[in-house]
Amino acid sequence: MKSVTINLEKSSAVKEFVNITQGYDYEIELKSGRYVVDAKSILGIFSLDTSKPITVEIFSDDCDDLIEKLKKFA
Repeated sequence: MKSVTINLEKSSAVKEFVNITQGYDYEIELKSGRYVVDAKSILGIFSLDTSKPITVEIFSDDCDDLIEKLKKFA
């Protein structure tokens, strides 16, 4: 498992993030405080407080390409 911290303050960023994560077969979660949602669910993401940094947890060891794509949200 690998973790990355991102910001998704704009709705356009959320849409782009979901489009990226849906292309991967492994499980990806977002954590904000005590809340955990599926990173591939746009409704789940909007239930989080997107004004604060969010932690992405990737349940795969072979995810360097995804982490590279997520750097734009750092």
